[in-house]
Amino acid sequence: MSKLGWIRDQQAKLLAQARETPRQFVERESHYLWGRRYLLSIVEKDAKPSVSLDHRRITLSVRPGSGLAKREEVMLEWSRSLLHEVVPALIKKWEQRLGVKASGYLLQRMKTKWGSCNPRAGSIRLNSELVKKPKDLLEYVVVHDMLHLVEPTHSERFVALLDQHFPTWREARAELNELPLGAETWNHSVHGVESAARES
Repeated sequence: MSKLGWIRDQQAKLLAQARETPRQFVERESHYLWGRRYLLSIVEKDAKPSVSLDHRRITLSVRPGSGLAKREEVMLEWSRSLLHEVVPALIKKWEQRLGVKASGYLLQRMKTKWGSCNPRAGSIRLNSELVKKPKDLLEYVVVHDMLHLVEPTHSERFVALLDQHFPTWREARAELNELPLGAETWNHSVHGVESAARES
């Protein structure tokens, strides 16, 4: 299969995945963090919005009258901060193991991919939805994208390097592709898929 054919096949699998229903950010709603399910608790108080976590519950504190958009914004900012706490250490770990240097990383909500790499710039992009997935799956995406700094295409050499450095990558990829992506309005246009494919 050609590289573009492989990319389109992977994107089709992602688009066909079960989608989460849109979150309403209401009391006792289920939310996922690092592969575990938590119940949301809403606290309204006249203070700066915040989020806290215990072993079963995510508590979202917002000002009285805060609507869905504000609640979502606070939760997204918090979940991105969790990724920013773990991603730099993962990158540093794999820079040493792979003998490469990433110029930086970007968190972004992506419609059809879990991550991407720009080998020329030396940067990687990670889907911010990864905060919902088990941490070993986040690590797989980081390793996959950083290996593109060594081998830009999905060549036999790339697969051999994945086998060498992350032997369970096939299982990780299969698990990631079975997990639901976040709920959004999805644009299934061919142009959008090709644009995403060209960026890989």
